[in-house]
Amino acid sequence: MITKKIDESTVALIPEESDDLFTLRRIIQSGDRIVGDTTRVIKQDKDFARPDKGERIRIRIALDVEKISIDDVVDRLKVQGTISESDNESVTKGSHHSMTLKIGEPLTLIKRNWNDIEKKLIFGKKETGSFLLVAVDTSDCGIGRLTGTHLKLMPNLYSGASGKRYKTKFNVEDFFKDVQSSTSSMIRENDEIIIFGPGETKKRLGNFLSASPSVKGHGIRVIDGIDSSGEDGIYTFIRSDTMKQALTQSKIAKVSSILDEIMLMVNKKINKFTMGFDETVKANEAGAVQSLVFSDKIFENQDEDNVISFLNRAEGKGVDVYAVDSTTDVGLRISSLGGVVSLLRFAISG
Repeated sequence: MITKKIDESTVALIPEESDDLFTLRRIIQSGDRIVGDTTRVIKQDKDFARPDKGERIRIRIALDVEKISIDDVVDRLKVQGTISESDNESVTKGSHHSMTLKIGEPLTLIKRNWNDIEKKLIFGKKETGSFLLVAVDTSDCGIGRLTGTHLKLMPNLYSGASGKRYKTKFNVEDFFKDVQSSTSSMIRENDEIIIFGPGETKKRLGNFLSASPSVKGHGIRVIDGIDSSGEDGIYTFIRSDTMKQALTQSKIAKVSSILDEIMLMVNKKINKFTMGFDETVKANEAGAVQSLVFSDKIFENQDEDNVISFLNRAEGKGVDVYAVDSTTDVGLRISSLGGVVSLLRFAISG
């Protein structure tokens, strides 16, 4: 999440992944104020206009929060409240409104008092790691941006080199220019470029991009050990031990290691883990939880407010709390295990 402190009560924010929306769900409370862009239907005041019709326009408002909830679509938050300010004179102050918070859309959050947990969630040190993943071969290239545990993929790029009739016509630098253009459109400040795939094409692409002004200032690493390209290559890399070695300090590597450690304990019948909500809550109350990982699945069978309260209690006890989504394999695995798992400091009795 991109954050900028305006003053003691005001923070400007841009959520970058689903985890950031979960964080906002945990800190935004009734009585807070949100400033952001939204849409609203404005009744037409024209001759012959139908009284039941209106025009939906984009406006900027300040909304005094009354209720917040995770939308049916996981990568959105629904905030309900009353409008205190607006940049459109047709919008009545004090009227009720529902605003949707989405990934990539900026907002300003104003709180009278920030408690310690809220400050930690917003201003605390985050796991480093936003990466542009490039899985390339002479035939195709897959590009994905990994932020935390959220993966956004571009459509595959194809070189046209497959088949005997292309052998004399194919120019790999033309293909590299297409890859360069796509990476330039997707890359953001501080992203590191990770290139992998079969053969020597990845090294040639690495050298090509290193000389490109459009990615100047970004670190570029060429990784061995992944023998597939395109979208399949991206997913292969994210599931691999190569990823955990290459992106050691990234959030996805840490979460993958936690899950692997739990699976190892399951096989060895070591009772220092939990799976599922009730079991994890019990362990947290006993002060046994060291780290936990949850997915959106946890909200399907549990009261949302209870889940948020539990996560904040765990954070208050010093637990490392990680959220994942279904864009990566690790998120799907957490969902299949009840939506939440944890590593324990010590075993607890059943």
